[in-house]
Amino acid sequence: MTESIVDKKFEVIVGDAAVEKIAGGFDFTEGPLWSPEGYLLFSDIPANTIYKWTPGSASAEVFRRPSGHSNGLTFDGKGRLIACEHDRRVSRTEEDGRVITLADRYEGNRLNSPNDIVVKSDGGIYFTDPPFGLPNREEGKELDFCGVFRLTPDVSLTLLDDTFSMPNGLAFSPDESVLYVDDSPRGHIRAFDVQADGNLTNGRVFAEIRKPEEALGGGDGMKVDIQGNVFCTGRGGLYVFDSDGELLGLIKPPEIPSNVAWGDDDLKTLYITARTGLYKIRVKTGGAPLFKK
Repeated sequence: MTESIVDKKFEVIVGDAAVEKIAGGFDFTEGPLWSPEGYLLFSDIPANTIYKWTPGSASAEVFRRPSGHSNGLTFDGKGRLIACEHDRRVSRTEEDGRVITLADRYEGNRLNSPNDIVVKSDGGIYFTDPPFGLPNREEGKELDFCGVFRLTPDVSLTLLDDTFSMPNGLAFSPDESVLYVDDSPRGHIRAFDVQADGNLTNGRVFAEIRKPEEALGGGDGMKVDIQGNVFCTGRGGLYVFDSDGELLGLIKPPEIPSNVAWGDDDLKTLYITARTGLYKIRVKTGGAPLFKK
């Protein structure tokens, strides 16, 4: 439906493409991840399940249950599944099916509830750690901050930034020189320069996640296309910014979106998790493969 798209100059969408619902009946969907093998994985956090949806299927099948109440999902350079689990850890699924813990504590204290995650081509794993998965967002909290962290390939954990209220979605620019991280309560996206050692510098506000006429629209999962446009979900829909932070347009699924992923063989289908449903829309630009061949 063309009403799903705001801004007639929105040139990243293919023609009059509309948001299409492909599956529903879930509790709260998150963490979409396209597999090179031709299917989509996504989390249903309250259902404690990772689902698998294959194009042409009328419904999704269980991929992993329990999932540790997983949220964000990604692959590492070897194609292994990395998951942020609200059960307070970052996990990796080994080739033999074992699920191991990569990180669950920082300086002896339990993580809050790892939320979203990306892997850099050098093997570094970056993730956010707000308290959304804790009872009342406070009960059992051991850290007095909500951090952005990096796991090195040898699985040592480094705190990169502790100045966010509640960091949520994150994504690299196409050349990995910039890391974007949104802060849900503050309703903005920050950009950081990524140094050769993996640390972050020059943090600055990149964009506000709102339309001019509305209050701040939160900020959840996000991805960047191959041209550097930033796609960030929020209460108002899926906000699309160019690399300078200018709002290009807004994609409005029938439900509030939580996260997005590039998919299909050409990576030009944008898969959207949104509350109880799973949606998709075709775009002109598309994403880059998550890991190098």
